[in-house]
Amino acid sequence: MQIGDREVEIHRRDKVLFPDDGITKGDLVDYYADVAAVVLSHLRDRPVGLERWPDGLDGEGFVQRDTPDHFPDWIGTVEFPRRTEGSFDAPLVESAAALVYLADQAVITPHAYLARRDDLRRPDRMIFDLDPPADTRDFDVVRRAALGLHDLLEDLDLPSWVQTTGSKGFHVVAPLDRGARFDAVREFATDVARVLVGSDGDAFTLAQRKARRGDRVFLDTMRNTYAATAVTPYAVRARTGAPVATPLDWDEVRDGADPRDWTLRSIPRRLGQKEDPWAGMARHARGLDGRREELDAMLDRAESSGR
Repeated sequence: MQIGDREVEIHRRDKVLFPDDGITKGDLVDYYADVAAVVLSHLRDRPVGLERWPDGLDGEGFVQRDTPDHFPDWIGTVEFPRRTEGSFDAPLVESAAALVYLADQAVITPHAYLARRDDLRRPDRMIFDLDPPADTRDFDVVRRAALGLHDLLEDLDLPSWVQTTGSKGFHVVAPLDRGARFDAVREFATDVARVLVGSDGDAFTLAQRKARRGDRVFLDTMRNTYAATAVTPYAVRARTGAPVATPLDWDEVRDGADPRDWTLRSIPRRLGQKEDPWAGMARHARGLDGRREELDAMLDRAESSGR
């Protein structure tokens, strides 16, 4: 395929990656070529982890963080220090050709780091991963969690955005000015989640062990950690039906959007009819320093009402 000024060789276009749906590697390649501009807008200057499925969903998938030696030299990298010692060369996706090349390598899902390449220890977004019980088919409680977080963050003057995960839940994201390191962001996010749990402990939980969650939505704030990643907007998920992580307007959540409502087959049409809801999100970045006092007051009120 000729992608811009690059020629990308595609191997075995007819290889089936999603056996229940008949979706092939060629379909995946064509999808990422179609949506490259909007995906790249969310990956600019941001290292990625690569979720690869060489034998499709019938085989074994794995996440690759280091850039393989056989990748072409026009795919950029950034040295990423490990949490303990050493480092690895994380890939950068800086062109449509790079995105298509990854699809040919059976990268179904690129996962983006929460910090940009020039300062990997200071995130530019705070994320809440809303995870419902495994057997749920009613996502109303997950939507309530997302809307509850939106309202709490608004009270703190922190604008927030939402996307389906393409799996079971939603991500709620607040853009940050990179004034805080990961530990401080995670502590702040956890305290916001504690306020929501205090408002309805029968519906929401911070319990990390699945056995302790019951039928409550888990408000996961642990992604706010150095070297953690989150699914890239408009990335395909390795699930039956090829669902896509889809940025939404808040009105779409209020109107009943489900985590798997959009797929590889429907997203190009959606983007042709609707602007990306996350476009321009970074312009609304805020700092956390001036909001700690109000959050502490919210926690005190939540704890008092729960006694």
